[in-house]
Formats: sequence, C-alpha cells, structure tokens
Amino acid sequence: MNASTTDQLPVVVIGAGPVGLAAAAHLVERGIEPLVLEAGPSAGTAVREWAHVRLFSPWAEVTAPAAEKLLAPTGWVRPDGSVCPTGGDWAEQYLKPLADVLGDKVRFGARVTGVSRLGRDRVADADREQQPFTVHILGADGTEERITARAVIDASGTWSTPSPIGGDGLPALGERTAADRISYRVPDLKDPAVRARYEGKRTAVIGSGASAFTALSYLADLAKDAPGTHATWILRRGIGGSTFGGGEADELPARGALGLRAKAAVDEGYADAVTGFRTTAVEKSDEQLVLVAEDGRRLDPVDEVIVLTGFRPELSFLAELRLGLDERLQAPTALAPLIDPNVHSCGTVYPHGVNELSHPEQGVYLVGMKSYGRAPTFLAMTGYEQVRSIAASLAGDQEAAERVELTLPETGVCGGAGLFDEPENAEQSGGGCCATPSTLQIGIGAPATTGGC
Repeated sequence: MNASTTDQLPVVVIGAGPVGLAAAAHLVERGIEPLVLEAGPSAGTAVREWAHVRLFSPWAEVTAPAAEKLLAPTGWVRPDGSVCPTGGDWAEQYLKPLADVLGDKVRFGARVTGVSRLGRDRVADADREQQPFTVHILGADGTEERITARAVIDASGTWSTPSPIGGDGLPALGERTAADRISYRVPDLKDPAVRARYEGKRTAVIGSGASAFTALSYLADLAKDAPGTHATWILRRGIGGSTFGGGEADELPARGALGLRAKAAVDEGYADAVTGFRTTAVEKSDEQLVLVAEDGRRLDPVDEVIVLTGFRPELSFLAELRLGLDERLQAPTALAPLIDPNVHSCGTVYPHGVNELSHPEQGVYLVGMKSYGRAPTFLAMTGYEQVRSIAASLAGDQEAAERVELTLPETGVCGGAGLFDEPENAEQSGGGCCATPSTLQIGIGAPATTGGC
C-alpha cells in the first residue's frame, strides 16, 4: 500500500473519554477522518464510574476549544466556566453531546484487542513504515473485526488498571482472596447500598493523592452521622509539609480545599494516620481484615479496605508495536523526565506535544492519562494540548505542532513529593510554592471532592 493510499485511511482513536473525543474534534478541524473506538456503551464510560465525584477543575478548564467549535452549531453552550462539574455532569453535559455531534465517527462496544503494522510483526523491518496500522476489534456481541488506519492515538486511559495494595507494586498476599472487602474506587456514599458498606465500620484507606483525600473527607462526613465510622489512613511515606497539598496557596481552590479537608479528618479524630507502612499481606481475622507491613507491623482489624494507590497503563494490546517507554513510569521516553514524581511536585514541566509523545514506531501516540504512565499528576488541559499538537503534525503543519503553549495552575506544593516513599524525604520537602506555574498536577483520574470551586 503506497503512502497516498494510506493517507486516505482514518486515524483510529482508542477511547471516547475527554481526551479521545478532543482528539477526534481536532482531527475533524484539520480535515482528517477520525474513527473513535470505545469499549464501553457510551461516551465517558470511565468518567461515569465516578459520576458522584466533583472535579477540582472548573468547566473552563475541562472542555477542549476544538470541541467547543464543533458543538457550537448545535446550540450547545458551555456551562458556567467558574463551576466545577461532577463526573456525571462532565459526561452528560459535554462528552455525550460531543460524541453525538461526531456521529458515526464514534463506535461504542468496540474493544481494541491488538494493534500492529499490516503484515508486519514487531520484528519485521522490511517496508515497515510504508504499511498502515491494523487494528483488531472485539465487538460487544463477540464478533471480531480488523480495520486499517494511517495512525493510532491511544487515549484509553488507565482507569481499568488500578495499582494493587502491595508496596512492591504487586498484589499483597491475600489481596485476591479478600477481594469482596477491597475497593479500588472512591465510594459513592450517597448510594444507600454503598453507604451501608461503610457506615459504622472501620475502613483502611491506602494512598496519598487526591483520591485518598476525597475518600477520607467522605468517610469523615459519614462519621458525623454514623457513630462507629472510622478511617485508618495508610501512607507509604511520612507526613510532612507537602502531605496535604498546597492548601490556600493552590491556584485551584477546590484542590487546595480537598487537602485541607483530609487534614481536618485526621485532626478531628475521624481518621488515624499510619506512616511508612508498605503493605505485604492481607489476612482475614474472623469477619475483618488485618493489614501486615513488610517490617512486620500489623494494624488493628478493619472491615473494609479502599486502595487508592494510583493507576498503570494497559499495554498488552500494543505488544506488536515498537514503543519507546521509560523503564520506571511506562511513559514515553522523552516525556518521562518532565513528569517524574520522584523529582517533581510542582516545578516546571516543559509544555509538550508530538515531539515528546512520539515513539520509534512512527504514527502511534499514547495521550491523556495513558501518556503519563504511572505518574499520578495529569490534567485534562494537558491532554487537550497533546492532541492539538498531534493533529497538527498529522496534517503536516509542523510549525503548529511544535508551537505548544500551556500554563497550568500552581499546586502550591514544592519538593518533589509526588511519589516519594521514604519518610525522611517527605519530612524534608517544603510546604511553600514554586515561582513558576506548574504543569504537574493531580489529574482527572483522581477527581476531587465537593469542595468549593
């Protein structure tokens, strides 16, 4: 197949979430045909799973400009830009209308099971770059299909692959057998069935990011109405000046308020903090669970465990492609040093686009949450800028592709506290804010609580 023929093929976008649909909007704007493949039944399938949680970013920062242009002729008007939507609001008021206007450019119930080069496995070199991509799909009814594409933009996110309890990155001993008492999501305590699971119970919350803050604040609110409700907050690191985020120094007020609410949960006695605890086993004790650390410590029994230790990318269906990924973060090699949470908490991340997101396999891109690999600090605005740059490059407009300009709100936290596990590192990290705007933020995959916006 020659280059001119390949250029007539669509660009396949994997995932109909915020960044995937924004990619489609940018491609349409550039006159390039997109085909969005979504495994779920609707736009924003993953977002809908945390519909009850409010983002800490307002509407003005979670809609893509190209998408707004595409929606405008339908009479769509962006909600109040200063208001923070819930996940449900985001899905219904923005993602669904966007998918509707894209029409048959979006296919639901289409799970991508593999991506390769037509007639070339990972090893084959001959004429590799001249071959289109072949994308294998499994339909909701079990039918298999293969389509060809000129490029592939993987915006499938990381929501489906939460990290396990184990401090070594692997499931803790007993984690699988205790699965009925373990959740990897922020609970919706407005749901009576979910509320009954936690009210009057002791719950361990494992994690140190925005999702953990959210769960702690929810459980603290529940404890005020349901005596006996108590949380044990488990951190792999110590508690220092940056543990609860930037507070009032955060340029996203709702994000700063979220950390302060988590701190209040501890200060007011609704939660106890256990530091430097790296879980290695989950043991059953009558009807409760006991968490055991690698240093031999055993916590008091709890009724439920909420694991909020981050996410990781699912890469198995890309195994026949030649990806350049950082050995630690599983993010694109050129992007990884800019977002490494062992180094960055607020510092400056160079605005990035097609150059930082390219791989040895030309024409394939990981974007959105997936581009950050295991780094926990992604914002929707970052993803929108990523796909704008990629669409420009695919259209042959390299000047626009490399003109990446983005300023993100300051966290108010310094010291590279993102994923530091060592208590001494956490204690040393400062609580002030950096002098330059941060592009390293807690992201849409770790939505915020209902704090003011």
